[in-house]
Parts: sequence; C-alpha cells; structure tokens
Amino acid sequence: MNDGQVLLLHSSLSSIGHVGGGDRTVVVALRERLGHDGTLVVPTGTSANSDTSSDYRAAVTGMSAQEVSHHRAAMSAYDPEKTTSNGMGRIAERVRSLPGAVRSAHPHTSFAAIGPQAKFITDGHARDCLLGERSPLARLYDADALVLLLGVGYDRCTAFHLAEYRYTGTPSRRTYRAVVDDGRGREWCEFEDVDLDAGDFASLGADFDRTGVVRHAKVGRAEARLFPLAAAVDFATDWFASHRPAQPYERTPER
Repeated sequence: MNDGQVLLLHSSLSSIGHVGGGDRTVVVALRERLGHDGTLVVPTGTSANSDTSSDYRAAVTGMSAQEVSHHRAAMSAYDPEKTTSNGMGRIAERVRSLPGAVRSAHPHTSFAAIGPQAKFITDGHARDCLLGERSPLARLYDADALVLLLGVGYDRCTAFHLAEYRYTGTPSRRTYRAVVDDGRGREWCEFEDVDLDAGDFASLGADFDRTGVVRHAKVGRAEARLFPLAAAVDFATDWFASHRPAQPYERTPER
C-alpha cells in the first residue's frame, strides 16, 4: 500500500488472534500505513432492519404471529450515523464510529469511509442499487482502490458483487424491503434490484487467486490477501460470463 491509497477492508479480528488494544490497534495501524492522504473503507451492512433478509427470517423463526408483529414494530429505521452494522466485524464497526467517518445512505448495504476520498466514495448510494454502478463499489473501482481480505475468504469479497451487475448475463431481480426514515418518520420502503448471489464466490476467488495479482501475507494467525479491486471486478465479470449461464430477465420470488 502507498500513501494516498484507497483501501476496502474486509476483516475478522478473531482470526488474527490476540491483539493488544484490539480493533483500535488494527485500525490505527492501517491508517498509519495509508498515510494522511489515504482513505480507509469498510462495509457496514444492516440486514437487521429488513424483513427480506436471512437475518430477519432467523430472528422470527418459531415466533407466534403476535411476537412477529411486536418484533417488526421494534425494528429501527436505518440511521447512517447511529445504526450499527450486522455481521461486519469489530474492525468495521470501529471505522464506522470514528470521528470524521462518513457512511453511505443505503439501508441494507452501506459503506463507511474515513479519509480525503470518503465523501466521493460514499455519496450517491442509490436505494435501488445495493452494490452496483450507483454504489460505493463503483466509486472504489474508479478510485483504483485496493482490497484487503484480512482473516476472511473470497466469499466475503463484495467487489465480486459489482461484477454481477456488469457481466453479460441478465441477473435475476428481486424485491427488498427495509425500515427507513425519509423525513416522514419511521416507515417501510420497498425496492427492486439484482438478486445478489455469493454462492460461487469461493470458487471464483480460488481462480482469481491464481492470476498472480494477489499478494499474500500473514497477520498474526490470519491470512491476508491484497489485490486491486478493478482487477477482481474485471476478472469476475468474465468469469461469470463463462460460469453463470445467460438467462432472460427473471424476477426471483421473495425469500
């Protein structure tokens, strides 16, 4: 990494092993390595405020109709400044909560960033574009960002999702819902977008890993992989074209 670099980080603190100072130490080290002109970006997704997510389905499994109703009533509207992420890890949460960090507006697939390019990366995240051309992933592509997988595998590589919007097949679409507050108080919103599918990302990542552009290292007990985001997206776009059969437009039923 060079001074002034933009870095998208996916991480697992527990995979590294004991770190004195925990997530704070990791974030400080990364920001020092990026330098004053560098920008650190993390995914800060919030699936807990949706009733079309696997987290919601798991939460309401076994509940009575009344319990489900109470659960839904207690679901908070997405607030970029306050809503904690779900399943993104302690390091991502540390970045999100840093003074000066900014966060994109999407109620499901937000990103948080800190550094000179943070606003450029997070602005304009369209509600009906979870991880496509009007999301921070496309801005990261434009910024020649690097991706660091720190203690996590390619199945967590969100860059591959941008390729789902770009490859020559026509991906299925589905309906998403979330609790939001657009200035009218707490309410449900509904939108349609690509039916994202990370089921083959591990196989895709294994093939990408053999291209020679990925740098490998160990950080504590964790394996670290560093590579250009654009290279990953371009490779995945071609990979999907040959591994995912092109299909006519199909709307996926709600799940």
